[in-house]
Amino acid sequence: MRINHQVVVFDAADLSAESSFWAGLVGGTVDAEDDWHMVLVEGKPRVGVQLAPNHVPPEWPDGNPQQIHLDLWIDDIHASHEQVMSLGARLLKSADETEAPDSFQVHADPAGDPFCLCWVNDA
Repeated sequence: MRINHQVVVFDAADLSAESSFWAGLVGGTVDAEDDWHMVLVEGKPRVGVQLAPNHVPPEWPDGNPQQIHLDLWIDDIHASHEQVMSLGARLLKSADETEAPDSFQVHADPAGDPFCLCWVNDA
C-alpha cells in the first residue's frame, strides 16, 4: 500500500474555531466548505476538520475515553504554551517537575481534543 499523503482529521461543533486554531499553530491557511475545513501549509493538506454538531470532547488525561492525541515536539515550552493559549487552547495538565530527559504538558484545542507539547530537558 502506498500512502500519497496523510491528514489527521478532528471532529468539531465549531469548525471556524477549530480550523483557525490549527492553522495558527502550524502556520497554515484554512480552505473552508460548509461542513469541512482543510488546513493547508504551503498549499498541502496538513489537518482536516469535519463538522460534528454533537461532538463531545474526551476527558483525558484523567478520564475516559481518549480518542486521539498529537505529540508536538517543541524547543521552547514557555513560548509554545503562550502561543497555543493565545490561539484558544486550554491547559489540561502541567508538566511535572522531573529530572527525566524529556517532559510534556497536555493542552486541549477549542473542540476539547487533547495534544501534548513535548520537549527535551536541558542537561
